[in-house]
Amino acid sequence: MSYHAARTDGAPGAPLVFTFHGTGGDETQFHGIAAELLPDAHVVSPRGDVSEMGANRYFRRTGEGVYDMDDLWSRAAAMADFMAAEKARTGAERVLALGYSNGANILAAVAMIRPDIVDDMALMHPLIPWAPEPQAGLAGRRVLITAGERDPICPAPLTRALDAYLRDQKAQVETVWHPGGHEIRREELAALQDFFRTDLIRG
Repeated sequence: MSYHAARTDGAPGAPLVFTFHGTGGDETQFHGIAAELLPDAHVVSPRGDVSEMGANRYFRRTGEGVYDMDDLWSRAAAMADFMAAEKARTGAERVLALGYSNGANILAAVAMIRPDIVDDMALMHPLIPWAPEPQAGLAGRRVLITAGERDPICPAPLTRALDAYLRDQKAQVETVWHPGGHEIRREELAALQDFFRTDLIRG
């Protein structure tokens, strides 16, 4: 599977960072941020290949918060293949990823079926409105979740359910809340910066 993507090639041996945009975004939404957070890293930012009334998405839905689950899993498998190919292309041993909203959802879905691909992931305003199957491969993975307490698109109870699921799989989870809605706030960007810096220190 191939995607239109922004790519920045990093230094030999550097980690690989994937970024996934929200609905209506594109490959430029977080590409520059990732390059700033880890200057020597390889950065790959695929554009969603589903159009919803002209807005880019990574999978289809039939309504707000109602997913076409067959399409989701099919496209998650295709994205996993794409990510594995990019990992092989760059030769990166460590892989990080960040996604916002729809981008967080496809990233989470990939991790649920291919947890071997991404070591650390940041899920910004994820919405997982189903009960995921257990996935032992998530054990030890670092996960940052950021969310708004009054988010009308990604309700807080579902965010807490995802947090609980990941902890049950023995992932290392940090959750950062702000008092607002679906918008990305300063607290989230600071948490994202700390998350990536921690990874850089760990090497």
